[in-house]
Amino acid sequence: MKHIAAVFTALLGVAGAQAANAQTTINVLRVAVNDEQETYFEQIAKAFEAQHEGVDVTFEYIANEAYKSKLPTLLQSNARPDIFYSWGGQTLMEQAEAGFLQPISDLLPEGFAETMPEAGLRAYSVDDTLYGLPQYPTEVVFWVNTALTEKAGLDIEAIKTWEDFLAAVQTLKDAGITPIIAGGQDKWPLHFYWSYLALREGGPDAVAKAMAGEDGGFESAAFIEAGKEFQRLTGMEPFQPGFMGTTYETASGMFADGEGAFHLMGDWDYLPMRERSTSGKGLPDEQLAIISFPTITDPVTPGGETATLGGINGWAVSSSAEPEAVEFLAFMLNAENQREGARQELFIPIVKGTGDALENPFFTEVSKHIENSSYHQIFLDQFLGASVGATVNDASADLAQGATTPEDAAAQIQEAWEFR
Repeated sequence: MKHIAAVFTALLGVAGAQAANAQTTINVLRVAVNDEQETYFEQIAKAFEAQHEGVDVTFEYIANEAYKSKLPTLLQSNARPDIFYSWGGQTLMEQAEAGFLQPISDLLPEGFAETMPEAGLRAYSVDDTLYGLPQYPTEVVFWVNTALTEKAGLDIEAIKTWEDFLAAVQTLKDAGITPIIAGGQDKWPLHFYWSYLALREGGPDAVAKAMAGEDGGFESAAFIEAGKEFQRLTGMEPFQPGFMGTTYETASGMFADGEGAFHLMGDWDYLPMRERSTSGKGLPDEQLAIISFPTITDPVTPGGETATLGGINGWAVSSSAEPEAVEFLAFMLNAENQREGARQELFIPIVKGTGDALENPFFTEVSKHIENSSYHQIFLDQFLGASVGATVNDASADLAQGATTPEDAAAQIQEAWEFR
């Protein structure tokens, strides 16, 4: 009996030691970022681990296009991440309806949701149920190499309308300067043009009305006119040679190398484009500027003059995540970490009252754009869901190459929406 008791006691000791050493691992999956952002997230993970014994936070990064293609498969597997990067919108809705996400409102620290703006929470809610949290807003703007525009005699402050912009493109071409750098291979950088033109032509309600099937849906006049105006631009051959074989990352570096005057891209490219440049330093701040996407002089429906296109980028929580994952998400997005991200010029913080940490003049300007916009539209290739978004990107690429007509492009997107 004594022997049995000793064995039982030993087993209890082993079990206790195993329990004490048990680790809760939080796997976080994100679209690839630059070194500064990886360091930022690693520091947050270490700070959380220091406060939570037995918890291990790991970040994994996948390149943009590979992330979009791999995520659906990962969510259906046992290798699904606990927290993953999200653009919100229809894609988030589809993930929630498929059972891949879990509600998190009741798992957040008391009062935490009140630190977020309502628009940010809506972007990560489905039927008033919160499945994730926003981290930062973004805006797609025209980055400008002012040395090249000044060389061509352009006053970028005078570019207000689409006609002004087309005239500027011609002036640059006449001066022997490549007007625009574009990463056409990935397609989504091209959809920025079509999407912005649709907002300008159709007003801030254009997308919502199309989704509701009003006025012919995505075949309404605003979307067809958007295609026509886009092809007015592409007919001028404004992009660098071989733009359809250029990835977003390569285009980003090319612009930072001074190979073109304009680059339509999000504010997030401020640091990455420098690292992708040949020198690793890119253009100095004094040679950079940003301008808003131009307005349309005679739009189909007025009201879209100040609408902005971009993201409310953040995170979603998978259905299999442990409560510690939600706790870490709230920690990652607390006011202190948001201010630090702004201080390091990594992003524009979304938590209320943290904008005072912004010192970067470009981010400050973008923040004002979004604050003053009549409507902030999430990227259409994400907002409309994966399948429809892919069609938007394909149609935009076809328009850029003259491989389709504005009418056919609109019809393709409408058909994709109807059969999603």
